Amino acid sequence: MKVLVSLCVFVPLLALATAEEEAVLESILRDRSHIEETLRLAADEKAGDYAAALQRLRKIYHNSIRPMEQAYKYNELRQHEISDGEITSKPMVLFLGPWSVGKSSMVNYLLGLQDTPYQLYTGAEPTTSEFTVIMHGEKIRTVEGIVMAADSSRSFSPLEKFGQNFLEKLVGIEMPHKLLERVTFVDTPGIIENRKQQERGYPFNDVCQWFIDRADLIFVVFDPTKLDVGLELEMLFRQLKGRESQIRIILNKADSLATQDLMRVYGALFWSLAPLINVTEPPRVYVSSFWPYDYAPDTSRDLFKREEISLLEDLNQVIENRLENKIAFIRQHGIRVRIHALLVDRYVQTFKEKMSFFSDPELVFKEIVDDPDKFYIFKSILAKTNVSKFDLPNRDAYRDFFGINPVSSFKQLSAQCSYMGGCLLEKIERAITHELPSLLGSINSGKNPTLSSCEATGCGEKPKNRYRRN
Repeated sequence: MKVLVSLCVFVPLLALATAEEEAVLESILRDRSHIEETLRLAADEKAGDYAAALQRLRKIYHNSIRPMEQAYKYNELRQHEISDGEITSKPMVLFLGPWSVGKSSMVNYLLGLQDTPYQLYTGAEPTTSEFTVIMHGEKIRTVEGIVMAADSSRSFSPLEKFGQNFLEKLVGIEMPHKLLERVTFVDTPGIIENRKQQERGYPFNDVCQWFIDRADLIFVVFDPTKLDVGLELEMLFRQLKGRESQIRIILNKADSLATQDLMRVYGALFWSLAPLINVTEPPRVYVSSFWPYDYAPDTSRDLFKREEISLLEDLNQVIENRLENKIAFIRQHGIRVRIHALLVDRYVQTFKEKMSFFSDPELVFKEIVDDPDKFYIFKSILAKTNVSKFDLPNRDAYRDFFGINPVSSFKQLSAQCSYMGGCLLEKIERAITHELPSLLGSINSGKNPTLSSCEATGCGEKPKNRYRRN
């Protein structure tokens, strides 16, 4: 009886303690309503139009760009083969930076994972040793790296080339979340300056480059107490060259400093990064504390809140422009493939012109590939086409390319035509100048980008080869 009475008294007390703990927790947690409002998570998407545009984009790529890639082995030059998974993938947001600067806490905050079984582990010591991909799924589950690489429907199958040691350091987390229906987050291991690359067991910089090349938005996160720039961080910023428009620098944990100290740290950050970011307009820097708990007292709360909303607006812009960015990416890829094909065609043509009955083929082509300027290989492309000199690839790369692929294995562009399929060059030029811009225009104008009858069935047409000699 005494036990029963004691239990009856204890249960209400336990409930009261739990209620008090929840009240205290709610008082220190930050309001998240502005995240849903800024990212418009309650808004319904026009999934049909989005799917139709992706279907048409995929059709254009497979009909007009991929045949040229395969004919001139573009993948062996750039080591970047576009899969269907990459075309249909969601925008990717990449988190980079030194260890323990708050990258994982930022992901937890944006997704509301704090105090849930699937929150990313955080701490003062280096905690994230894996590349963690957080993506949408029907239920919460963890996906091993070897499974992600084996699934051809995803965009991560090319990661197999980095070896099994890396795949053991790759993990995916799927969960049903409104934000993850529109975007995928990638949390990376923190940069530790005193660690040698060999200790990781896989090519860390090469893996980072793979994700950088595919990221739509790159958050480089810093801690006010960790602004030292070492060799690994310098290497990282060299890898970010040319991607400045996608970079956003975050000075995290800003409420841990007084306002005057924060201004000094802000200036020191620019001083440290200035030699690494050699552009006219530096990337945007956001100053705030991106985690679920309330700001420290006597700090610039209004400033931090505005900075956070600005960052969320940046993220929302990337999400809303994902179709336009995808089309622009495929068009840029098509331009590179076209330039590569024109250069290979010029190498093949020059080789045939210089060959005679008594010539040694290896010596003739070695002379051409060692000094392409002597034979106007690159200059002729600039003179006869509308290619910019800034888009031309490194000429030294073609020495290695033809070392693997004999010049005799390629046909000239004038021979790459068929009656039903048309000419490869005509098809890729039509995609670059007409089909992809037309698809982009239909999205911007709000029209439904459905497939035309010829795009859907693959109507044949008589080839018009203006490059064939008469």
